[in-house]
Amino acid sequence: MDAADVTFGVEEEFLLVDPVSGAPVPKNCEVARSAGDAGIDLQLELTSCQVETSSSVHTRVDELLRELRQLRGAVVRAAADNTARLLATGVPPTVPDAYPVTDTPRYRRIEEHFGMLAHEQGLCGCHVHVSVDDPETAVQISNHLRPWLPVLLSLTANSAVYRGTDTGYASWRNVLWRRWPSAGPPPYFQSCADYDAAVDMMLTCGSILDTGMVYWDIRRSMHFPTLEIRISDVPVTAEESALLASLVRAAAVVGRAEVRRGRRAPAVPAATLRAAYWKSAREGLDGDGVDPLDGRVEPARVRLARLVDHVTPALRELEEERFVTETIAAVTARGNGARRQSAALHRRGAVADVVDELAEATADGCSL
Repeated sequence: MDAADVTFGVEEEFLLVDPVSGAPVPKNCEVARSAGDAGIDLQLELTSCQVETSSSVHTRVDELLRELRQLRGAVVRAAADNTARLLATGVPPTVPDAYPVTDTPRYRRIEEHFGMLAHEQGLCGCHVHVSVDDPETAVQISNHLRPWLPVLLSLTANSAVYRGTDTGYASWRNVLWRRWPSAGPPPYFQSCADYDAAVDMMLTCGSILDTGMVYWDIRRSMHFPTLEIRISDVPVTAEESALLASLVRAAAVVGRAEVRRGRRAPAVPAATLRAAYWKSAREGLDGDGVDPLDGRVEPARVRLARLVDHVTPALRELEEERFVTETIAAVTARGNGARRQSAALHRRGAVADVVDELAEATADGCSL
């Protein structure tokens, strides 16, 4: 498969909260400056309560995990230096009515054009980039990855508690995120020209203002020769982000092999895929999932095992099979972020316990 020539990297979005109340705090510029002093280049997100880290390009998952831990540790310290806590969570456990928008020309333009959508953001995801040089190949690999997106959502769901309440969803972020007109499952594209035509249409009608607002859960990067997979809540631990990245890269390697054999992906209907999304967002890793290929309902952990089986040839070539199987076993035993959030809330009914759980898990294994 020549899997080793496919590189990958990870972007993680984090929430900044008050260390006492747990409410989001608009300190992204201050935290970014402090992190910059430590040699970490943080990106500012749409709301001023968020920051984003970007890893280097990697070929090995152990090296990626090491950097993710280093980045998290540095940003935890930068947040503490500015009287804030860093949380890896898809949505804030406790939130104000609206978020202040980061004061940049692009974000102010988005605020003016999309109104309250911009003020109700505060959603944190994890984006995995895998190297794909050819745009046509990238589009066809995207088609092969589409049926597996709900599984990745179930695995990484980490947004069960919102406004101090158990939402009843494992990934409330996914529900909120799909309010944006360009968000959600990517369409099935026949070609790169088909993809570009869809983007041009959205620009023309104003549902996006620039190509950076192509929010599909798989998209071609406009800045790098990569395919970007964006389905996931930010995982609660760095280890789970590395697990996600390993599975995504392996799935892309398998998809690329299928493309090279001339095998086109099945055109999963958009309605079926959206139903599978809803099931994964609702039940996460501890409930059921839907196979978008045939509509079959089965336990989410069975769906995850099917994904692992699907990508095992690539995992073996990359020497990552053991890491994936051991990390999945650890996550299923202790629970992903969604289960940990719900359990923390229901221990005493105190959202402060959720904030503490998230803060500790965010920094787990990181050098502080």
